[in-house]
Amino acid sequence: MKHIAFVIPTLTGGGAERVIVTLVKYLDRRRFRVTLAVVDTRDAVLRGEIPDDVEFIDLGARRVRHALPRIIRTIWRIRPDVLFSTLGHLNVALAMVRFLLPRSVWTVARETTVVSNSLQVQPHRAAWKALYRWFYRRHDEVICQSRYMRDDLVRNFRFPEARSRIIHNPVDVERVRSLSAQPVEFPVGDANVVSLVAAGRLDKEKGFDLLIEALALLERPVVHLMLLGQGPLKADLQERARLQGLAGRVHFVGFQSNPYAWFARADAFVLSSRYEGFPNVVLESLACGTPVISTPAPGGTREILDGVEGCVMAEEMSARSLADAIKRWLDGPRRRVVETAVDSYRVERILGEYEAALWKEARA
Repeated sequence: MKHIAFVIPTLTGGGAERVIVTLVKYLDRRRFRVTLAVVDTRDAVLRGEIPDDVEFIDLGARRVRHALPRIIRTIWRIRPDVLFSTLGHLNVALAMVRFLLPRSVWTVARETTVVSNSLQVQPHRAAWKALYRWFYRRHDEVICQSRYMRDDLVRNFRFPEARSRIIHNPVDVERVRSLSAQPVEFPVGDANVVSLVAAGRLDKEKGFDLLIEALALLERPVVHLMLLGQGPLKADLQERARLQGLAGRVHFVGFQSNPYAWFARADAFVLSSRYEGFPNVVLESLACGTPVISTPAPGGTREILDGVEGCVMAEEMSARSLADAIKRWLDGPRRRVVETAVDSYRVERILGEYEAALWKEARA
């Protein structure tokens, strides 16, 4: 039996957190013993999904840098075979202190985004780029979700391709479909309304400003948007909607513990991101049978939607192009997505790839 220690900054409802929880829940206990260490357990909405047989460690910190000494002490105490981390800032921090960890522990970092794109909106991006180039190669392996993500890491940050691996994100299809059947009341109950739904943290990366502008350019009063999520740009986005005359058509419904009921109830899901890694919300929307309208966000979105009938992708990253994509969908056949669209991302299939990778690392 191999001991895998997962470290993650939070257990909020983001895509990276959802993937880790899925792995922690379903890894074969005949082969793996699992520990989960969380830096900041405030707003840990996924805590209740952690199985009882998982050793749960609250690192009791607010920031990754404050948690590093505790992570180092914890790894020396529990001596796992593999240390598995996710999210860029934590991955970089652990790479920097790699020399302080037991040499027998293999470190695996799961990258969640296209690093070049994410650094464009980071303060001190030149310093961050240098940190990636200098330290990331200290990890024994990096798992990427898409070819685009892996190629960016190899080409622009000099990570050895031989130590990178592509594993797509898993989607727990049965769980998503079960939760999607729960009732939810949309702010607008008019049967003539076309309901679009979008979800994510209200920040620049997710491009909700582009989406609001696209709705204004669309000039289709029948179209309403349900925006799920919270974040620092909420007030700005609300003001933007008001100035565009959309205050009654853009509904800010906040964080939803069960977004799948909203996805299933909507006519379409809109991904307006400026960049993405391998967006779970797209997989989950498809699992609900809901077609996706998307920007051409660099990352894995195109890989997911390629060949899925009923979905539409904008031609370029602009509000006008997104408006045109929504119009193409509105004027098209508007079919639901077939159930088999997410078969290749089912948790049992992707889990097998993770188990093979972790077993290999644990034996190395």
